[in-house]
Amino acid sequence: MNNRNSSNHKSSYLCDMITTPKTSYYSEVESYYNEDAGLGFESRADGNRSLERIRDDFREITVRYPFTRALEIGCGPGFDVHWFAKRFPERHFTAVDISASMVALAQARLDKDHLTNARVLKSDERQLAGFFGKGSFDLVYVYFGALNTVENLDFAASEIKALLTPGGIAVVTFVNRWYLRELFVQLVKLNFKTAFARLGKVWGGYSVTRHLPSHCYAPSRIKAAFKDFKLMERKGYSVFYPPWYNDHKIRSHPEKADRLWEIDQKIQHSPFWAAGEYTLFVFQA
Repeated sequence: MNNRNSSNHKSSYLCDMITTPKTSYYSEVESYYNEDAGLGFESRADGNRSLERIRDDFREITVRYPFTRALEIGCGPGFDVHWFAKRFPERHFTAVDISASMVALAQARLDKDHLTNARVLKSDERQLAGFFGKGSFDLVYVYFGALNTVENLDFAASEIKALLTPGGIAVVTFVNRWYLRELFVQLVKLNFKTAFARLGKVWGGYSVTRHLPSHCYAPSRIKAAFKDFKLMERKGYSVFYPPWYNDHKIRSHPEKADRLWEIDQKIQHSPFWAAGEYTLFVFQA
């Protein structure tokens, strides 16, 4: 199909939906995030200091690389596409999310500031190269583990490669399979099911009451999926620094949290870099 990411697209295109095949797996993921949007996901995330700090670091790493046309996969309520579009008004941004409710939140966020250099569409990763055309973007970014919810990581990596121009950059983040701090904490509490939940073939997500079909990946598995890319850099998060769901610890002890953040920075060249809550990789097509 024709590339629709040109600079003259305005609001009439912003609510498009990319048609994707219906499967029980993706329908369940979509339903989960539609419900999440109605349960106050946006307000909870907006006030989470741990998320803010990690998100800022994701962005800082991303903007080191030159780009003019960017695609965000799994935009949620649009925190990042809004930030990028506002900061770089001369560049062009497209964001997709599997949840219609999240797309509506993201679009409202863009509309509030009249950001016409960005658009949001409802889609998962499966049809993106066919819809936009090969080589349509020079940056693809995926924050906070949206690729953990794809059914086939190898296919998702190949789709991202097709979307990128030669030399284009992919900044991808994942919920880590080997989060050692949480594993040990839950073992001490005798919560064995929670301790080993990430190690199973299917991970149910963070909620204790709702199931999210997803998968946690070790760095070796991620590198294997992106084997056709050049690895530019990698980083681990919340190795010692509190994870986002322990944000109350940051609020209660901000100075301690700062020290733990600094420790995380210092161990990035050690094997412990891959023992945290999230991992980030920068790949070049």
